[in-house]
Amino acid sequence: MTELNADERRLQWHCRRGLKELDVILGPFMDEHYRALDEGDKAIFSRLIACEDMDLFNWFMHQDTPADPELEHMVELILARLAR
Repeated sequence: MTELNADERRLQWHCRRGLKELDVILGPFMDEHYRALDEGDKAIFSRLIACEDMDLFNWFMHQDTPADPELEHMVELILARLAR
């Protein structure tokens, strides 16, 4: 991976969460797929990262879905990219 800019470093830091399960999902996505996102999806990812850990956990474990369709799209995109 090439050198990260300040925004990417901030996002990478915020991908480190209080739950190991989230670290295993968000860290690899950030490292391997974030740069390929278009600007709109990058903004949605940034909004997703600002959400509470338990909300993220429930969304990624399919126990709940975000009320915001853009966040729901990002959750599904992350899970799909990591499943490859």
